Amino acid sequence: MRLCTKVEKVEQCGDWFRVRTDSLEIRIFFLTDFIVRIRAGFDGNFEEESYSLVMTAWEDRLDGLFGKERRRVHPAPASLADGKEKAVIRGNALCVEVEKDPFRICVYDAGRTRLHADIADIGYMEDCNRRRIHTSEISPDDCFYGFGEKGGELDKRRKLVSMNPRDALGYDPKETDPLYKHIPFYIKLNRSTRKAVGYFYHNTYACDFDLGRERSNYWKPHSRYRADGGDIDLFLIAGPSVREVVERYTDLTGKSALLPKYALGYLGSSMYYPELAQDCDDAITGFVDTAKEEEIPTDGFQLSSGYTSQETPDGPKRYVFTWNRKKFKDPKDFFTRMHARGITVSPNVKPAFLLSHPYLEKLKQEDVFVKDSREDRPGVGAWWGGKGVFWDFTNPRARALWKELLGRHVLGMGTCSVWNDNCEYDGMVDQDCRCDFEGKGGTIGQLKSVMPNLMCRATRQAIEEESGTERPFVVCRSGYSGIQRYAQTWAGDNLTCWESLKYNIATILGMSLSGVANQGCDVCGFYGPAPEAELMVRWVQNGIFQPRFSVHSVNTDNTVTELWMYGEKYTKYIRDAIRFRYRLFPYLYSLMERAHESGLPILEPMCSAFQQDPACYDDGVDFMVGDSLLVANVVEKGTQTRKVYLPKGADFYDFWSREKYEGGKTIELPVTLQSIPLMIRSGGIVPLALNQMDNLATQTVTGIRLICAPDRDGSFVLYEDDGLTTEYRDGNYRKTRIAVRAGERTLLEFHRSGPYKTSVERVLLDVIHREKAPYRVLLSGRELPHFLYRNKFDKADEGWYYSQTLKSVQVKYRNPGADYRVVVSFEPFDMLGM
Repeated sequence: MRLCTKVEKVEQCGDWFRVRTDSLEIRIFFLTDFIVRIRAGFDGNFEEESYSLVMTAWEDRLDGLFGKERRRVHPAPASLADGKEKAVIRGNALCVEVEKDPFRICVYDAGRTRLHADIADIGYMEDCNRRRIHTSEISPDDCFYGFGEKGGELDKRRKLVSMNPRDALGYDPKETDPLYKHIPFYIKLNRSTRKAVGYFYHNTYACDFDLGRERSNYWKPHSRYRADGGDIDLFLIAGPSVREVVERYTDLTGKSALLPKYALGYLGSSMYYPELAQDCDDAITGFVDTAKEEEIPTDGFQLSSGYTSQETPDGPKRYVFTWNRKKFKDPKDFFTRMHARGITVSPNVKPAFLLSHPYLEKLKQEDVFVKDSREDRPGVGAWWGGKGVFWDFTNPRARALWKELLGRHVLGMGTCSVWNDNCEYDGMVDQDCRCDFEGKGGTIGQLKSVMPNLMCRATRQAIEEESGTERPFVVCRSGYSGIQRYAQTWAGDNLTCWESLKYNIATILGMSLSGVANQGCDVCGFYGPAPEAELMVRWVQNGIFQPRFSVHSVNTDNTVTELWMYGEKYTKYIRDAIRFRYRLFPYLYSLMERAHESGLPILEPMCSAFQQDPACYDDGVDFMVGDSLLVANVVEKGTQTRKVYLPKGADFYDFWSREKYEGGKTIELPVTLQSIPLMIRSGGIVPLALNQMDNLATQTVTGIRLICAPDRDGSFVLYEDDGLTTEYRDGNYRKTRIAVRAGERTLLEFHRSGPYKTSVERVLLDVIHREKAPYRVLLSGRELPHFLYRNKFDKADEGWYYSQTLKSVQVKYRNPGADYRVVVSFEPFDMLGM
């Protein structure tokens, strides 16, 4: 074992600081004013070779690989004051104190709130199994969020959380751990100080986190990070807000990709169709046509791997990069037919080859597989259908050949979307199998967590090389820190049950706080018997708010989960919910772009959105969509009323009835099967499509209905581009900043930037004001006509009407195109002239 018990020397070495202990060297960097890097060099060489960082202040061996994806910054200034008992390293916003004997490191913010403290004697250690351990002091008031993709409650205090990605088919939504992702990042939020700090352990080895589950009489309450190898390489990220921590973490690991607009549509799927013995192509186009007949808006089909299933003497086998021509007679024609229907097909691609694969012997000669730990041959592991060998994406030659094969056998058929699956490398039991690691050499135990990121990166590059300006749409089940840069993800093969509906929400919210905005869970469940009718309706009503909205299944009772399977009695509620999602498109697409720019979540937990109200810290079911919509889905069977806690510091309006509620209270709402409990936050702004779209790929928003609650100031940026190409990278987009100023003269200002020509022709303002109707409404200084009769208002080209039902001012006009302002005047008016 190795223990760090006392400090021998602290010194400044240019832009960083060296702490020499009695066991090993620790280096401290002020990467920015709010990010401190503390690296304990157990391996002694401090090599920089990161697959996840996009912002550094040092030279990295992989800089050439990432090129413009990565930016170099100058370290933030800091100064050292060395004393007998402690050394103080002071930056602009943070202060690091190195206590010498016993040794520990503490970090304080500018207000002297202690954000982090090691546990003396056991702060940095290597155990007898050579696992590297970091132990930190915690408080009973600390909550722990993030950790990527995890089941159970949102707050992980007193839990043991592990990261070693698995192919977790049918996992228990509350208890199974680990799942499919490896994101060693979490946020600690203290109930007393209401301050947040982020912990990113920059290490790719399997690891676990003990968040106060373990107790000892000899040390203060503590959390523990334990990794199978590598350094303790901690990026401590100060807030004080949760949002600031997430933004800064994604400064480090990258912002979420701006996906094509159809990625926000309904993505149909089922294992059933590609597993048919023949004519799967016709069955899938038939599915799409049925969805249209049922008036279910649809944009995509996630094509399971059955298209690669080939008949062999040992039964059907899945051979990646092949097509079964009985199932898909002419793949190019199939993609053409789907494209004509406005449907993007995402074929399933897997990173391993069965030992019976027809291409295997030729590929072995290319030296592209993870190698056996001892012999000069591919390492063999468990795979779908038998033993297999695994592609080595840390090998530049392997990545190049993968792109070539992907282009020839998948993209060349007519798609710019790929679904990367089963990329956890879970079947490789021998963790000493060897990887190329960009020529240096490494083990699969060290590098399996980064394989899905590199696979998705190569996939995006292949799509761009094949299709030019077409915007890539990559889907991936696994991923390491930074996966958000390349792919939309989902939480794998969930179990079909009410518990999954409930606890999958916390799984999604944890991913949101882990920098991954474009994600979701299989709606209606993937594995198990068919969902009962009530569960199906409730799951869709929840799923319409997830950034990824896909229904995919392999049912164990020989059924197929389809949205119309229970007839019109239930389909009408499902249809209404999905049509509402499509009307939400302007809001969701703008939030996707916000995530691309800032890293902020699309779905945000209440603890983050309302950080100043500790009553929200335990909520893992209700959530915010953007800043304006509070969603309180019904997630329990037979529910007739739904209790909703409304956070302090804001008022809320029922989205449907416009009833007003005061924050800081719990309300109880009556619900029916039709109900989607939804609240608009005071100051909220929600743009909806006026025209009902049923396909985002081929249709555009021609009118905007802008709902706002102007009892306090608010703002929103409406984002528009073509939604299909990469032209936005060259500046071809449009941002409309909408600012609302509350008061008797409620002011709405619209400021445009960017050259993209909007498709929006008409605007309908829906201004909630329960107290009274306005006196007049002005559009850029011009008074609009007032209508008392709704039918005349509906037929008019422009004007305003006060809805007594909604207690809302309805203002309609043609989109002016340029900057403009609308004044809704509630000023007193003496009609009698008294």
